[in-house]
Parts: sequence; structure tokens; C-alpha cells
Amino acid sequence: MLEVRETTLAGVKEIRPARFGDSRGFFSETWNREAMAGAGLRFDFVQDNHSMSAARGVVRGLHFQIPPAAQDKLVRVSRGAIFDVAVDLRQKSPTFGHWVGIVLSAAEWNQLLIPAGFAHGFKTLEENCEVQYKVTAAYAPELERSIRWDDPAIGIDWPAVGGPILSEKDAAAPLLADIEIPF
Repeated sequence: MLEVRETTLAGVKEIRPARFGDSRGFFSETWNREAMAGAGLRFDFVQDNHSMSAARGVVRGLHFQIPPAAQDKLVRVSRGAIFDVAVDLRQKSPTFGHWVGIVLSAAEWNQLLIPAGFAHGFKTLEENCEVQYKVTAAYAPELERSIRWDDPAIGIDWPAVGGPILSEKDAAAPLLADIEIPF
């Protein structure tokens, strides 16, 4: 059984796969092509990514890839909790530049589906967070782009939990107004 919830941004969805538990632990199908297709979600994932952030307050993002390697992403947390964010970069969208954020956690077992045309980022809410995500295009560093995590024009309301602890690349990312958007 699969539960799919709409968010305030068209195309971005919260997904809750079933989890079956007993005294030994639990079992869950975190991705099932047939079940997702039955819910109207058809994606051809080609790569799985796994990140671990040791500290609370680590911010990763806002990242996206441009065509021809734009990525749909299915993000989940296997340890800890994060505040996960998608920013609409589709220029003709009525929600261009708007964001949606949701807490993803191992305890809630929820996921966020982020289509191509959105930037993605997250902030860790606990220590030792492990985030796994599937993508529909392989990593292409020459096509990767970033937007500043605290761009005031976007106005993301990040949780006041530690940090921010940023990579040099993310700390130097440009504002949305200063980049070319191909979506």
C-alpha cells in the first residue's frame, strides 16, 4: 500500500510507503515501479545516492541539474531527520521561485518526490543523518547548478537547529536572480 500526498507545489509529492513490522523489525518496499505507476508516478531511476551528515545543522543545496541531465529525485531518510526543500524553477509556473519544505525522517518513513525543474536542498535536524535518493539522470558535474540556500528572494524558513554548516561550493552559490534558468 502506498500513500501519495500533494504539496503546495504542483508535481512535488510526499510519498509514504507501507512498512510491515513484527518483533524482529520491519520490511518496506521503498520503491516499486508497478505500485508507483498505479499511483500515476512513472519514473526511470538510473542512480541511487546516499549521503551521511555527521552534525545537526548541515545544509546541502540548493542543487539541480540542467537539461539534458535534469533529474527527478525521490528522497528518503534512513537514519535521523531532515528538513527537505524543493524550489520551483519552472519559469512559466505560477509558483516560480516558491518553495515547499517537509520534515523527512526514518521514524515517519516518508519520502519526497521532486521533479526536474526544481532545486533541492535539505538541513539536518539530528546528528548522523543518512539520506538516500534515486535520480532519473546520472550525476553530470558540468550540468550541475546551485542556488544560495538563504536567497532572500526565495525566503526559505529553515528550522533554527544548529548550523548552518555548508560546503565551500554551497556557501559560494549565486542568488536565483543571478543564474540562467533553462526550465
